[in-house]
Amino acid sequence: MSDSLFSLSGKITLVSGGSRGIGRELAKGFAERGAKVVITGRKEETLRETAQQLSTAENEVTYIVCDVAKPDDIPPLVETMVSRHGRIDVLLNVAGVNQRKKLENFTEAEFDAILDINLKGAFLLAQAVGRQMIAQKSGAMVHIDSLNTYAPLKGVVPYAMSKAGVSMMTRGMAMEWGPHNVRVNAIAPGFILTDLNRKLWSQPTMQTWGHANTPLGRLGSVQDLVGTAVFLASDASAFMTGQVLYVDGGISAGIIWPIDLENPPPTK
Repeated sequence: MSDSLFSLSGKITLVSGGSRGIGRELAKGFAERGAKVVITGRKEETLRETAQQLSTAENEVTYIVCDVAKPDDIPPLVETMVSRHGRIDVLLNVAGVNQRKKLENFTEAEFDAILDINLKGAFLLAQAVGRQMIAQKSGAMVHIDSLNTYAPLKGVVPYAMSKAGVSMMTRGMAMEWGPHNVRVNAIAPGFILTDLNRKLWSQPTMQTWGHANTPLGRLGSVQDLVGTAVFLASDASAFMTGQVLYVDGGISAGIIWPIDLENPPPTK
């Protein structure tokens, strides 16, 4: 980076859910900018393959297996990070799952599975990393929130509930850890195309609706989130904590309604 204000060079960065989707792209973006990236996830084979794909001759991406839905997996993860690197500068808390179905049809097991990863797992990972950041008196966390905390979508109520918890977690952690020079912010993506939802957004009805309700007139890509994450992890946002930034193409700016402003209807 020509401007050190946004530099990630040498920052020890842990990316949960780093083997696919948003986590993979953030890991890639940070590694390309000189961060020392460690990705985590549930499946070693997928992690190994991703780490190899993201590594370069100048900067190796490594991995540690950790299922954030299993509390016992988290302390060894942090211990291994500190043993290998001496510190953790950045946590990108990305791991998450979703399921679409009618509210009345969710089972208790399905509800628990979503909350265990999206909220409980995110909290326990941030808590464990936070202890290390408090000890080293520095650190930046970036949680992945959701457009659903602006307005929940039908069919994903447990997911929306979990992300509402992430919003409050972000603010609460920022309040408590600010005196230790630990900053905590979040990114709330809008409609972002990933391998997991590409089939849904390939439907013409969904594409038309998504484009019509996004002021920038397109769906987002995972690459659209990298710049905001770099900003929140770098010194460029040194006086910023407890914030949720909506990277949504403008959806949360207001309500787009089907009125033709070239030929507006009469007001009376």
